[in-house]
Amino acid sequence: MTEFAYAGRTLAGERVAGTRSAASVDAAVAALRGERIVVTRIETAAEPRKQRRGEAGKAVAPRILALFTRQLAVMTGAGLPLVECLDILGRQEEDPRLRATIVQVRAHVEGGESLAAAMARYPATFDALYTNMIAAGEAGGVLDAILKRLAAYIEATVRIRARVKSALTYPVAVVVISALVVGAILWKVVPTFTSLFEGLGAVLPLPTRIVIAASDGVAVAGPVLLLAAAAGALAMRRFYGTPRGRRIVDGAALRLPAVGGILRKVQVARFCRTLGTLLSSGVPILDGLEITARTSGNAVIADAVLAARGSIEAGESVAGPLEQTQVFPAMATRMISVGEATGALDAMLEKVARFYDEEVALAVGNLLTLLEPVMIAVLGVVVGGIVFAMYMPIFDLISRLGV
Repeated sequence: MTEFAYAGRTLAGERVAGTRSAASVDAAVAALRGERIVVTRIETAAEPRKQRRGEAGKAVAPRILALFTRQLAVMTGAGLPLVECLDILGRQEEDPRLRATIVQVRAHVEGGESLAAAMARYPATFDALYTNMIAAGEAGGVLDAILKRLAAYIEATVRIRARVKSALTYPVAVVVISALVVGAILWKVVPTFTSLFEGLGAVLPLPTRIVIAASDGVAVAGPVLLLAAAAGALAMRRFYGTPRGRRIVDGAALRLPAVGGILRKVQVARFCRTLGTLLSSGVPILDGLEITARTSGNAVIADAVLAARGSIEAGESVAGPLEQTQVFPAMATRMISVGEATGALDAMLEKVARFYDEEVALAVGNLLTLLEPVMIAVLGVVVGGIVFAMYMPIFDLISRLGV
């Protein structure tokens, strides 16, 4: 039995509120209806209303979702009823967004919905990939195995994202710190030297005049540049929110020197892992391709997958249409072709995903090895150039005094 908090009105129009124990929401409503109460609101009393309504359905961190999925797999594999599993996980979940969503999913399951249908109500938390795999697991009676596979998929995705983010942290930090250092020198240090030179009547060489002009520009146009940068970022975000803008930006990202190749490998690994996980879970190939396109995260890849899906639906193989899109590397399509020929496409897709994960790690490591000395050298040249330019008039003054 579950405790439900309700609000409603009697037939006479009087407002009433309270709690009622029942096996499900429908049972509680039916019991109240038998007491001539028209229910206007009913919800599980275990969670505060504001928290449940304000947090339910919001996106959660992938690592938190992976942990929930693995815990649910273990509990269902142990033979616990699904409603009881959701109740236990909802009570012990620390993340308020996921906890609120679990409570709502549990209420829908108690009301007679399947787990996949209940989760599909909250697409920000449970995407199409997640819900379709759950539906396949429920239909085949292997929900615990599907949940374990789904947890492994999410964990692998988290690992590759963390690897790329950690690799990008250093160069981004160096660029930001360098910009702050150069900005501080131009804003605070250079004006001090400028006043000194004016007082001494020093002759300023060209490099010094350039640095002083840059300093004056930073002091005068700094706020304008910050506002322009903020406006540009907002405009880019809105542009990326449109289908055309997303295709243009995603396509440009894949064509970037050095970085574009890494992004392409990341997308290929994600495509192979997603499609392989869906196929091994019993999802049909055409449905799997559609789900993979929707969850790809790159508009160019999504368009290529949907184009290939149309050809596959017309009777072609999987590898051929993917190769014709000219988005997927030849090595990937050849391995997919071998997987089709041997009847082990899902296993081959997983191997391709692992291969490209390793390729991404190697490429990122090589890029960092190249970028580190280049960035340090550029920073040294910029800062050293500014310092040298500001000391040139001083050298000139010292030489005059020596004469």
